[in-house]
Amino acid sequence: MAQDRIGTLIAQLHRQNIDRREFAQRAGAIGLSATLIGQVLRAVPAAAQDATPEADGAMSIGNPDIEHITETELGMVKFISSWPLTGASEQLGGDMVASLQMALDDFGNAAGGFAIEYTAMDDGIAANNGSWDAAREAEIATSVVNDPDAMVYIATYNSGAAAVSIPILNQADPGPMAMISPANTYPGLTKDSPNNEEGEPDRYYPTGVRNYMRVVPADDLQGPAAAAWAVENAGLSSAYVLHDNQLYGRGVAVAFRDTFEDLGGAIAGFEAFDQNAPDYLALMTSIASSAPDVIYVGAITNLNPGKLLQDMRSVMPASEVTFIGPDGLINQAFIDGAGEAAQDAYVTFAGLPPNALQGAGAEWYARIRELLGHEPDAYAVYAYEAAVVAIQALDQVQDNDRVAILEAMFSTTNFAGLLGTWEFLETGDTSLTTVSLNQIQDGGIVFLEEIAAPPVA
Repeated sequence: MAQDRIGTLIAQLHRQNIDRREFAQRAGAIGLSATLIGQVLRAVPAAAQDATPEADGAMSIGNPDIEHITETELGMVKFISSWPLTGASEQLGGDMVASLQMALDDFGNAAGGFAIEYTAMDDGIAANNGSWDAAREAEIATSVVNDPDAMVYIATYNSGAAAVSIPILNQADPGPMAMISPANTYPGLTKDSPNNEEGEPDRYYPTGVRNYMRVVPADDLQGPAAAAWAVENAGLSSAYVLHDNQLYGRGVAVAFRDTFEDLGGAIAGFEAFDQNAPDYLALMTSIASSAPDVIYVGAITNLNPGKLLQDMRSVMPASEVTFIGPDGLINQAFIDGAGEAAQDAYVTFAGLPPNALQGAGAEWYARIRELLGHEPDAYAVYAYEAAVVAIQALDQVQDNDRVAILEAMFSTTNFAGLLGTWEFLETGDTSLTTVSLNQIQDGGIVFLEEIAAPPVA
């Protein structure tokens, strides 16, 4: 029976007869989900000798001038992540957990003289299709701050959730604690932007010290890049813009709208859609009367954009009206939710999808795909990247000093990552600016080309 085989594998892992990577591969082959594999691995202490050989290319990621230390004589520290892991986010979140754990395994689950214990927290709630919950995120962030062994918070997936937790970690004792996101793209978390809400970004940093970084480009690049492609490459001239009324969804929709207008396009409408509506036929019939040639939807998968696209296609066929969405929709859950209506929809991504990576990124893609047994979620690559930043900071500091670890992370330069070489800017943003245009074809995501935001006047 599969349960007996899984039990045997877990016993072998405990006895260290197999390493963590081999356990994950075997468990995946007999049907254990990525989420459950991650739960097992988090429950079993890791050994430094589990490190992947450098010949595999795994440990070539990061700043090559930082020496990696696998001894653990200084004790244990914790890395904690937080993002949704259930509902529409099950694969998305599970793939990110698996990739982050892969990074730790590649470096022997150790750094700077410490063993690293990883815990993956879920800030989503089942009652809302797994979508993030503000109270839950605040609870997790507070528990992290109050855990003296926790050194780095690798979080969050949703920008709105980050707005909740950044100030909590910023006011940690004895000083701000490092938070690094693999996925947040709302500009106002880190920098001045024309569409920021009042007080952003400073209101997230009450101590005046920046403690938050992200390894993914922000929406002030992604939204305008999508608009520029629509107008200048696809020849689209009239857009109707919808959003889910969350910090991320509305923010990227506004960025698209403003650039589309600046480039000479007409905005036929701009509004929030009701995520709890049973259908959107009336909405789509109304939109069709304004005769747009593109509909842009700023949203995350959990908030019903799949149904929105289904009802759009029942009124407006793909041959007449183009659909474009941002990176919140570049996942299998959105494709499955929209069904046949997803065919030929365009989705942008702040970076490149995993199957379009080159060099070290291509090596990572081959390994994670073998581990998961399916195409990895687009943000899994950034989960790996964020983990390595934290590992290398601990290697430099060689002390369980949160403030020093934050300073080392913020000072990251010459980082040879899976998407190219980059550094953190003074805002905590990555220096990378790659945005890709992708299309859903035959139930999968196909990379088309890199696109760029128009120059700022």
